[in-house]
Formats: sequence, structure tokens, C-alpha cells
Amino acid sequence: MTVETDESGWEVDPDDEWGVAVITTVGRQLKLRREAAGMRAGEFGVAVGYGEDLVYKVEGGRRIPRQEYLDRADEVLGAGGLISASWEDVKKVRYPKKVRELGKLEASAVEIGIYECNSVHGLLQTPEHARALMEAAQPPYSADDVQRMVAARMARQSVFERDPAPSIHFVLEEAPLRRPVGGTMVRQQQLERLLEMGSLNHVSLQVMPTDTEAHPGVDGKIELLKFPDGTAVGRSDGAFNGRPTAEPRELRILELRYGTIRAQALPPRESRAFIEKLLGET
Repeated sequence: MTVETDESGWEVDPDDEWGVAVITTVGRQLKLRREAAGMRAGEFGVAVGYGEDLVYKVEGGRRIPRQEYLDRADEVLGAGGLISASWEDVKKVRYPKKVRELGKLEASAVEIGIYECNSVHGLLQTPEHARALMEAAQPPYSADDVQRMVAARMARQSVFERDPAPSIHFVLEEAPLRRPVGGTMVRQQQLERLLEMGSLNHVSLQVMPTDTEAHPGVDGKIELLKFPDGTAVGRSDGAFNGRPTAEPRELRILELRYGTIRAQALPPRESRAFIEKLLGET
């Protein structure tokens, strides 16, 4: 059996209190079961196909175990599925904290308004498009980091499957739609994805042509989320230091900017025709 070594991208964020608690508890249970079975860490590592150092990190709550690790541990220790079942808790913290928090907000919003200026928004990206963007980062992410971040981004897209569905409005700049991220085939699939999502009755998709005059979004992206109880949260790269805000005065500023952006962008029907034209050029 090939012994797998430790990989980056699955370390526990020390600032993520919930994540630390979950992984520490799982690690402690693994250690207690291993010791009860009379196995040393090195012996156990060989049995499950992982290095001894990684075994210590998992048991010490310093590394997030993969599902395969838990399944192998369950089999080796004869846990009858109890160790494998811990994946249900582990998988909830395997994504970075800030991604989980954003996904939680999006998952409870009844209305979402988004202006994205530099790329196709993550909620609209195909896996291939997301992967190409992440692989272009400098300094480069490890393959494991990329896999984890793509999975996190795709998980956020479950917002489209909610019932009742939230009302979601997107405004995207033309330039990112023309950029051949991932090559011709990936770009074509991404444009088809935009047309697919824009056709949903609870999704509005608009394009901001490059030749449009200056508008309030030139300072960066904007996101507005409204909730069932009437409260709202907003954020913008170009306002309030980029931090989320629920302060009414600041929200009015963001809503004014976003409303102006939507008014200057192409209407949804014209935006669809614009994207179809781009698709025909690929």
C-alpha cells in the first residue's frame, strides 16, 4: 500500500473556533479508538495508508481528515460506521470560515443583488472556470487547495435550488465575459451557463458594456442581501473598507449605487442577446 504524506490546504484555521472544536473532537475520538485497539500511530498509519506524522496531526486536531481517511480508519478499527459517520460534521468545516459565513448569509437571504466587475461571479461560475481562475493565482495554490476552493464555490451555488427560491440580480461587466479563462471550450461552457441561469424566473442577469460611461461600480464589486425579517447586509470593495455593513445609512448608499448600476446596464433581454452574440463568436 502506498503511504500518503501530508498535504497543504487541509490545516485547521486557528481563528475558526467552530472548526477547531469539531476537528479536535474527531481527532480525540480517533486517538482513543486507536489506543483501545492497541495500535501505535506508525502502525495505524501504515494500515490506513497515511504517514505517521499526518496521523498525529489529525489526532491532535491540527489537520482536517479527508473522507477516505475516516473510512479507512473505520474499517481498520472496526468502528462499525461510527468513524465514517463523523464526516457529516467534518465536511461542514472543510471550507474556509469566510466562505462558510458568506454561504450562510446567501442561504438565508430572500433577495440578493450582485455587481461584479473583475470576473464572472462565483455563484455563476462553472467548475472548470473556477478552477482555471484559481490555478492562475500567484503564488500558486497547491492542487489540494484548488480542489477544496472549487468545491466550496460550487457548494454555494445550492442557493439556486432553495424552495422558495430567492430573487437574485446580477450585473456583470463585459470584459470578463470576453476573457478566455481556461481556453475556448471552458469559455463557451461558461457563457452557456450564464444563459442557463439568466433564464430562471427568479434570476435577473444584466451586462454592463465596456463602452458605458463611468458608473458607481468602478471602485469594485457590490453585494446586497435582504432577509425575511426585513433586515439587510451589504458590502462593497469601494466603501466602508470593504467590510459588511447593516447600518441603515450605509445600506442606503450601497442601494443607491447598485440601483444606478442596474439602470446603466443592458436590460436582461438585451443582455441575453449580448451573451448569445459572444457565444457565437467563440
